[in-house]
Amino acid sequence: METSTVILTHLVTGFIVSSLTIAIIMLIRKVCQKQLSARWQYNLWFLLLIALTLPFIPSHLFNFGNHISFFDVNLSNRIGAPANATGDHVIQNVNWLQDFTISVNRSIPDFLNIVIAGIWMAGVLVLSVLTVKSWLKLKAIKSSTSEVINKEVLHLFEQCKLNLDLSGKIYVGESPLVKSAMTFGLFKTYVVLPAHFEEWLSMKDIKYIFLHELNHYKNKDILTNYLIVVFQILYWFNPLVWIAFREMRLDREIACDHAVLNSLDEHGYDEYGNTIINVLDKVSQPGNFILANQLNSSKEQLKRRIEKIASFTTESKLLKRKSIAIFMLVGGFVASQVPFISVMAEDHTRYNFKSEQTVYEDLSEYFAGFEGSFVLYDMQADQYRIYNENKSTLRVSPDSTYKIFSALFALESNVITNENSTMKWNGRQYPYDAWNRDHDLFTAMKNSVNWYFEDLDKRVQQDDLQAFLKQIGYGNTDFSGGIGPYWLESSLKISPVEQVQLLKAFYTNQFGLKEKNVQTVKDTIRLEGKAGKQLSGKTGTGAVNNKNINGWFIGYVETHENTYFFATNIENEDKAKGSKAAEITLSILRDKGIY
Repeated sequence: METSTVILTHLVTGFIVSSLTIAIIMLIRKVCQKQLSARWQYNLWFLLLIALTLPFIPSHLFNFGNHISFFDVNLSNRIGAPANATGDHVIQNVNWLQDFTISVNRSIPDFLNIVIAGIWMAGVLVLSVLTVKSWLKLKAIKSSTSEVINKEVLHLFEQCKLNLDLSGKIYVGESPLVKSAMTFGLFKTYVVLPAHFEEWLSMKDIKYIFLHELNHYKNKDILTNYLIVVFQILYWFNPLVWIAFREMRLDREIACDHAVLNSLDEHGYDEYGNTIINVLDKVSQPGNFILANQLNSSKEQLKRRIEKIASFTTESKLLKRKSIAIFMLVGGFVASQVPFISVMAEDHTRYNFKSEQTVYEDLSEYFAGFEGSFVLYDMQADQYRIYNENKSTLRVSPDSTYKIFSALFALESNVITNENSTMKWNGRQYPYDAWNRDHDLFTAMKNSVNWYFEDLDKRVQQDDLQAFLKQIGYGNTDFSGGIGPYWLESSLKISPVEQVQLLKAFYTNQFGLKEKNVQTVKDTIRLEGKAGKQLSGKTGTGAVNNKNINGWFIGYVETHENTYFFATNIENEDKAKGSKAAEITLSILRDKGIY
């Protein structure tokens, strides 16, 4: 599920970025066509390749240092343990190990992300197969290629290399499998002509063909072909990308034509154009050789190329300066999308946890039958002890554990007060008798009464609630699920590490809230005490389609000398409950000698 969500995020980001960039480039090409040389019009497309790369760059490389942490404030405001937190007194809260929850029914499950990701991967697979098929065709051509033995042709080829200041080893041959000249090969470059080409091509025609193909080699167009194919596979779902790459290939041929014309005198312009027409007249439509550069092209593209050849003029210094300025302008637009990509590319499914004072330990024996994580923070030692590093930073729905902070915000917003927190039952029959009556904050927390906390949310401004989530840095701070359901197997998600950090911040009042409100919430989540130790916490159970898939137990243990904060999360197809998470937690705390 996590992987499919990340893929979907990249796809959406990529679609937006690619579409905007293509639209800008197409607009600039149309509006500024007279201010752009052929080479720089082609170069604009490299900005698209950069834009297509950005959504796939790891999100941590987009860190601009503007993230604010709410956990590094001065600790001088820490509140001590409650006066009655010591001794052997046991609070008779019989319900905290029970599971009070409501199942969320989903007609459209989260598998939608998986389906979309699956469709994308299927498209990638199909295009990858077609690419391999094209590569095998080139391999067959290479196998069928024989070296040109005509010394005059070989001498002409070397002359063309010298004219273009090329010194690398390039293999020139002929093959019965090609109809038109082509260049291919990343590590060993081949310029391949049709078999018996001397019978229908003059030496001038051959010279122009060599100049054209060698310009492709000089400009690293073979490598560009591979990049285009990779991006076309990744972005197969965006029709604008297909259109853009078709235009890019045409602009590349036009730029290559202009490069050849720049090396000729005026008398050679018509001859070069006639060579291209002659080649197309002798061969059929170009084959599917997406990894190679071919001299011939479709009739529509040929028409545009001939028009450009007919109107060719040498590039002036002014035109070059204008072209560079336009290129930089579009480059600035691509760069301006980086902040947007930074926000979109950030992996909101995980918390980026870094702490030198962390010990990872194997507690798998406690989690038999469950996927899960346990996080413990020792305040005195300033040390984390974590089981399952991967799961400890994975964000999942908080379910009823969120009620701690729902209560805190309701008190801060004066929706309820320390003295008056009673809310009338709405008369609706719930599956638990304990829910079907009036409640105050203490009884609502004790019995985990959903309707009570949903009503609290309804009585505050949604903008204020969203601001509070961001102020305290509650998980992904995603409020999009709407009032009521957003914390119950919906949009709001948080990791076990964040649960512990938030509890510590709440306990020490690092948020600068009213002390009496913090103390009131502490009192509501106090569970039991023994041997001079006090246990406080909240369970949470997430049920979807009547299956218990998510179980939480978060809280802290206060002793005379220290305070330990913990968060346990378990996941299972149908047996993950808050009560089970609490059992696991108590076993671990007992064996560690903490509680």
